[in-house]
Amino acid sequence: MSSDLRALPVPDGLAGERVDAGLARLFGLSRTRVAELAAAGCVRMDGAAAGKSDRLVAGAWLEVELPAVEPAGVEIVAEPVPGMKVVHDDEHLVVVDKPVGVAAHPSPGWTGPTVIGGLAAAGFRISTSGAAERAGVVHRLDVGTSGLMVVAKSERAYTLLKRAFKERTVEKIYHALVQGHPDPSRGTVDAPIGRHPVHDWKWAVIAEDAGGKASVTHYDTLEAFRAASLLTIKLETGRTHQIRVHMSALRHPCAGDLTYGADPTLAERLGLERQWLHAVSLGFEHPDSGDWVEFSSDYPDDLARALQVVSEG
Repeated sequence: MSSDLRALPVPDGLAGERVDAGLARLFGLSRTRVAELAAAGCVRMDGAAAGKSDRLVAGAWLEVELPAVEPAGVEIVAEPVPGMKVVHDDEHLVVVDKPVGVAAHPSPGWTGPTVIGGLAAAGFRISTSGAAERAGVVHRLDVGTSGLMVVAKSERAYTLLKRAFKERTVEKIYHALVQGHPDPSRGTVDAPIGRHPVHDWKWAVIAEDAGGKASVTHYDTLEAFRAASLLTIKLETGRTHQIRVHMSALRHPCAGDLTYGADPTLAERLGLERQWLHAVSLGFEHPDSGDWVEFSSDYPDDLARALQVVSEG
């Protein structure tokens, strides 16, 4: 069976971390999944098999082999999701506030909780449009990103919401704490995004003639601190990891985002185990009434604590 090999040197900031904790942060996997991979001999450090409780060594070459999973074997598992809040519910759609560590829907290699599984466990009926494992999902948030998502319950809602996202009439607003101070403090990043040329589990700014897709991100500084800046971000497009890639391209990665070049020392000081990125607002034309509806989300505890620390200098 083929596999997906992910490899990179251990960042200095993760030296001494347990393998399961460090890999969970680096690759966006659950610690349980990393433990399973380590037990199967799929985790190596400088060529030697590594156990889940082994300690990471700065600069050591880390390799994780993810066995390929057939898409047909991906199923929705009804499983309660602690911390996931239902912000709005009607006969056409449901808006949820997704916590960190939760995927939008099942996918190969992901064994953790999902929004779809959480809704199924709570007895929600969702649209059957789209791929079976993505039923009702019209847009996604990264596992490591928290905030608002809308899921279609009726077939009409699914069709109209998908169209709205495609036509860019949905207003999605994120807040991101990024390292340093972007100059200018307000601007637009218009740079195509595609698969990273070396690490195909990452994304990067790639020329369109090399496979990159048009990607546009607008940002504005809400508040500047000594070590970081709090930005409000609006997306014109919805590429995978778009905000994270564009902020990294500006050399101002999201605090805590080790995958895209964030300083692990700052992440540790702020107590961050994921990127500081939250979908704070979601607005769209309701697929049934046609009225404009808008929803908002407060910062989760980990991001609020980190913001408090950075604001104190």
